[in-house]
Amino acid sequence: MGYFLAALIAARIFLSNRRKPLAPFSPGVSILKSLKGLDPGMMDGFRSHCRQSYAGEYELLFGVASLSDPAADAVRQLIAEYPKQAIRLIECPQRLGTNGKVSTLVQLAPHARYKFLLINDSDITVSSRYLEQVMACFAPEMALTGINPSAEEFDFSDKTSHGTTLQAAEKLKIGSALFQGTTLVVPQMPQNNAGALAPEVGLVTALYRGRAHHTLASSLEALGIATDFQAGVLLSKWIEGGLHYGLGSTLALRREALDKIGGLLPLVDHLADDYELGERISAAGYSVVLSDEVVETNIAAYGWRGFLDHQLRWARTVRDARPWGYAGLIFTHGLGWALFNVGASGASPLSLWLLGLSFCLRLALAMTVGAEVLSDRQVLPSLWLLPLRDLIAMGVWVAGFAGNTIVWRGERFALKNGKLELLRR
Repeated sequence: MGYFLAALIAARIFLSNRRKPLAPFSPGVSILKSLKGLDPGMMDGFRSHCRQSYAGEYELLFGVASLSDPAADAVRQLIAEYPKQAIRLIECPQRLGTNGKVSTLVQLAPHARYKFLLINDSDITVSSRYLEQVMACFAPEMALTGINPSAEEFDFSDKTSHGTTLQAAEKLKIGSALFQGTTLVVPQMPQNNAGALAPEVGLVTALYRGRAHHTLASSLEALGIATDFQAGVLLSKWIEGGLHYGLGSTLALRREALDKIGGLLPLVDHLADDYELGERISAAGYSVVLSDEVVETNIAAYGWRGFLDHQLRWARTVRDARPWGYAGLIFTHGLGWALFNVGASGASPLSLWLLGLSFCLRLALAMTVGAEVLSDRQVLPSLWLLPLRDLIAMGVWVAGFAGNTIVWRGERFALKNGKLELLRR
C-alpha cells in the first residue's frame, strides 16, 4: 500500500509539471523507423507522423532488411498518400547483431539529414503536436543566478546547444527573432552547484498507452501498461531524481550525444536497446527527459501463448537490466498479496479490511495513471479485470526468475548480461 501511495504522488507531480508552457524550439529532426512485417495499426501510425503541426522541418526514414518485406509496400503506399512529405524507404540488408531492429537503425542513421534523431517503434500512433511537444524538451536552458555573461562563449553557428534560455538571451539584449535561428553555447557546469547549468538534454522519451485488439489477453496487456508499467516509470523518475533510461515508444536524441556513446552499433546484441541507450547517454553526462506527450502502441490480438511469451520477455529484460529493481517489484503486487492473505488467514476481518483498502488504492492508482496521465479510454471499462491481471502479473514475475530464455518475433534467444544469443531450433 505504501508503493501505491508513492506512485500516486509521483503521478500527481508529473501532472502538475505538465501544465508548464512549451519553449519555442523547432529544430530539424529525422524520424527513424525499423520495420519487419506488418503490425496492427501500423498504417494509422505512419499517417499520424505525416500530420504534424510542427514549425520545423522533419523527414521520415523507414528501414527494411529487404525491399520484398510487406512493410515496404506499406511505406510505398504512404509515399503515394503524402507526396509532399519527406519520406524515404531504405534497404538495410546487413544483420550486424542479434537485435535486428538495431541493425537496421545503424544502417539508417547515416542517411539522416538533421542533427536531431527520433526513433520509435513501427506501430506507434502520435498526436499532431507530437514533434512540437518532444522537441521542445531540447530547448536551451540556463539558470540566471550566478552566471557571468561576459565569461560565456556564444556561438551563432549551427551547432548543438550546451544550455541557454530565452530569458538569458533577453538579458544579453539579443532579439527573439535573432535567437530563434541561432545557438548560444555555454560550457557545462555541475548540476548541483548554485547557479550552475543543468546537464544538457541528450535524450527525450515518452510514456505510452496500449490499444487492445479483440482478445482478453490483449486487453490484459493494455491494462498492465496503463495501470502498472507506466506508474513504475513515474515513480522511478521521482525517487531517482529523473529518468536514466529510455522507452522505445520515443527515443529523441542529439546526434552529438549519440556519437559520444559510440553510436548505435554497440547495442546490436542488446535486447533492451531503449533502456541501454538512455542509460549510456545519462552516464555520458546528459540528462534524459520525460516528455509531456503520450503516444499509443497497438497490442496484438494475442492468444495466451503469445501473451505469456511477451510478458516473460518484458520481465526477464527488466530483471537483466535492473536486477535489484526487479526484486523490488515484490512491493508492487499489493492486490495479489492481499488476496493471498485473505486465503491464508481464513478470511479474517483484518485480512478483508486490508484487501478492501489495498483494492481502493489500486483502483485510485489505475484511474490516476491510466485515465488521467495517459488519457487511456480503455482503462475505466477494464477495471474489473484488475484482480485477474495482477494475479497473472505475480505469476509472470516469479517465472521471470526461473530462466533466461525469451521468444522474440518467433525466434528463441538466451539473455545474458543484457545481450541476446540466438538459440538453434
